[in-house]
Amino acid sequence: MPEMSLILPMLALLLVIGALAGVLAGLLGVGGGIVLVPAFFYAFAGLGYDSPYLMQICLATSLATIVVTSLRSVLAHNKKGAVDWTILRGWAIGIAIGALLGVGVAAALRTQTLQLIFGCLALVIAFYLAFGRQSWSLGPQMPSGPRRWVLSPAVGFLSVLMGIGGGSFGVPLMSLYSVPIHRAVATAAGFGILIAVPSVAGFLLLDLPGDVTPPYTIGAVNLPAFAVIIAMTLITTPLGVRLAHAMDPKPLKRVFAFFLAMVALNMLRRSLGF
Repeated sequence: MPEMSLILPMLALLLVIGALAGVLAGLLGVGGGIVLVPAFFYAFAGLGYDSPYLMQICLATSLATIVVTSLRSVLAHNKKGAVDWTILRGWAIGIAIGALLGVGVAAALRTQTLQLIFGCLALVIAFYLAFGRQSWSLGPQMPSGPRRWVLSPAVGFLSVLMGIGGGSFGVPLMSLYSVPIHRAVATAAGFGILIAVPSVAGFLLLDLPGDVTPPYTIGAVNLPAFAVIIAMTLITTPLGVRLAHAMDPKPLKRVFAFFLAMVALNMLRRSLGF
């Protein structure tokens, strides 16, 4: 039984992380994973659980929360008729295959390499948040045929390696192919389910050394972090939504892009041993 001196600081940090992730998700429309993964990393490392397997725990636990948040989101969007089920059905198999491949690769890598991957991809997302334009376009409709079979596994694969849902890659991709933004956001929530469910199933089967995992970790999923984050985001996401309606989110997105770039650069620095 882990000592309370270990459990209480971990729960306190997770409460703060969950509250901030929920506010940012509601305020900026960004997926919680892009915040949760680095937050989990610094929290668990600060509590003494830094190890070659730490990033796997952060990715898996973030994705476990996305199972719940994406399901809740897609059901809410579907009530408003915003989910494009044609896109979801066409892309489902490829995304799920990519997610499972992502688990296999993540299981074979260690924290430093996964930090490097997270940092590089987070910089790309930060650039898009800061400088992306609605006028950017790759085509009039979502691709089919060979292009879809290349892009759909890529979305699942890269998302798992970052521990994120469908929003960070799915929304920009659909926007670039002329899907209206509200429909892209709603459909990307479905991407999140397709990414998170198979990947979490895979991460639960990982056999990590018990002496390097935080208390109550099954496979690579930390159960206290999962439970606290879900509870806190349920409370604070509506607050973020209200704030979003009260102010212009565009400059806030640029501020968040700068923050994300700083987090990404710090991840890169640590991965390279500086």
